[in-house]
Amino acid sequence: MFRSLTRGRVGVAALAAGIVIAVPAAAGAAPGAAAPADGGATAAVTARLLDHAANASDAGLRSAGADDTRVTVTRRQGQAWAFGTAVIVAPHQEGAYPAGWVFLAHRERASWQVAFDGEAGFGTLADRAPATVVSSRERGLFTDVHPMYAGGDYRTGMRLPYALGQSWYFTGGPHGWGGSETPWSSIDLAGGDQRVLAARGGTAYTMCRGWIRVYHDRGYATDYYHLWNNISVNGASVGEGAYLGDTGTDVTCGGAASGRHVHFALRQNDAYVPMVGHNLGKWVVMGGGGTYQGYALHGSAQVNVGGALYNHGALGLNQGIIDANGGGTVNRRTGPGTGYAVAGSIADGATVTVACSANGTSHSGRWGTTALWNKLTDGTWVSDAFMWTGSAGTINGWC
Repeated sequence: MFRSLTRGRVGVAALAAGIVIAVPAAAGAAPGAAAPADGGATAAVTARLLDHAANASDAGLRSAGADDTRVTVTRRQGQAWAFGTAVIVAPHQEGAYPAGWVFLAHRERASWQVAFDGEAGFGTLADRAPATVVSSRERGLFTDVHPMYAGGDYRTGMRLPYALGQSWYFTGGPHGWGGSETPWSSIDLAGGDQRVLAARGGTAYTMCRGWIRVYHDRGYATDYYHLWNNISVNGASVGEGAYLGDTGTDVTCGGAASGRHVHFALRQNDAYVPMVGHNLGKWVVMGGGGTYQGYALHGSAQVNVGGALYNHGALGLNQGIIDANGGGTVNRRTGPGTGYAVAGSIADGATVTVACSANGTSHSGRWGTTALWNKLTDGTWVSDAFMWTGSAGTINGWC
């Protein structure tokens, strides 16, 4: 169950549709020099980055010049198609972070159409691009758009981004990708063996040194910044728990870091989204009164910023966490309501698998009031009021 934070979706405006930029065939070349091998794709993407920087809300990004852009063409087909990553480097100061995208560029005669992921034109180009530039797996990834938070569904299917069984320090509660701005998409984690691992399987890209982005299913993606010794990937498929790099203080693309950690951020449909209310494994991230504050919940167990989060592993999309709302146990029943016999109890913080759901007697818990009951795979029933599932509705259909 999850109701108190699902009153409405936070709208995040997509970037404008891909811009057509006229670039001469020999753009950037000195008189008499050979045309660039990419046909001017890098110059066209750089121009698109500078246009975005000029209109950015962040003052640090608005001051960016050509020397503050990083365009990496990782695939191309002749001088007609190009694919890669595009980054605006942020100032090297506290509260500043880079902005980055995967891009597609297509040349028609002397002009390039450039689109970043999240723009209306990106999916169109992905559909048209040859398989040597955009694989069939990536094409589905970039064109499959979900409602923000999957329509009020906060389940991520992710785990904490480090080894199972380890406890890392929760050094920074929800805050913006760049620090103080909204949405509060990011948290900071440090400690353990320092090895940062993929929170869920997906498709990974190196945005720049120290920064990896992994695109997952259901529209989600995760960013990992300040990495040391990070892997170099260009659309590689990675599994849950794949090594991405070590915690570090790398600020190659801007910002600041005073101690080894991973700056971990959540995205959906190519935009940063609030971390609050989403689960990382069997912990639900909660906000505080300001940036970098807050806590995490595992059932009724609460860990504040500065405490350690034990990695229980991922929570399945048809699973829930028992939340007795401060009590030690929750009753299991033989049917969906208190009129049915008690069939035992289940401990606060226990993981359960939901077979199906039905309506019954109404109850109130931490997340609100509901008449929904969940039938577990052992045949017993528990009120959804005492279970965190990440959704106000059913997670495995009706009985």
